[in-house]
Amino acid sequence: MPAQSDGWRLLARIFERQWLHLLLLVLLLGALGPALRAEAVRAGSLGGLGTPAWIALAIVVAVTHQGYVWFCWRMQLHGQLFTRLYGDRGFPLYGAGFAALALTRLAAVIAVAAANRETLPWDPAILRTMAVVAAVPVIYLFYSIHRYFTFRRALGIDHFDPSYRSASLVRQGIFRYTPNAMYVVGFLMAWLPGLWFGSAAGLVVAAFNHAYIWIHYLATERPDMRRIYAQSA
Repeated sequence: MPAQSDGWRLLARIFERQWLHLLLLVLLLGALGPALRAEAVRAGSLGGLGTPAWIALAIVVAVTHQGYVWFCWRMQLHGQLFTRLYGDRGFPLYGAGFAALALTRLAAVIAVAAANRETLPWDPAILRTMAVVAAVPVIYLFYSIHRYFTFRRALGIDHFDPSYRSASLVRQGIFRYTPNAMYVVGFLMAWLPGLWFGSAAGLVVAAFNHAYIWIHYLATERPDMRRIYAQSA
């Protein structure tokens, strides 16, 4: 009985607040419905695939990416899966998977915007200027991560290495203005292709990605941070 109880407790911790993740994802997809039926959003093609197919792929990749992070973080935090199986290689292996999915996610957003280019009824010069302006805080974010925060912490090293759990909060660079800069500012990157290509579908997919990362924050990262830093307090 104790072993069975421990198993249920482990499952409960792994799936903590994932009901909220699923509920909010369904609501978000439902909210996208009217926009995805608009003629301007469905127009165009790239590489033999129509824009709706590229949109579907972009959504699938985004869900896969965030599902991957949830699985890896929770399995490591509560079961030490990666470090038990791979030792010191656990975090680099997780990081490689994260990077591959993140790049694929961005590539899918770019493909949507390129397929659906010039579907916004606005001056392309103004849209591209907006893209350049939006890129500035994104660049500053990456500089701040490199200079003050480190990419290891950005990827969730505190799930793998307990020594990071005593690190102080970063209040330098862009993190002076918002502690959630990676979500507030980082996902401006998703808006750049839609603005640059003047794509209605690109902006819809950007809105999905930006909203969906906050679902990850509410359902996965925030509960994990409370548990991790409560343990290290």
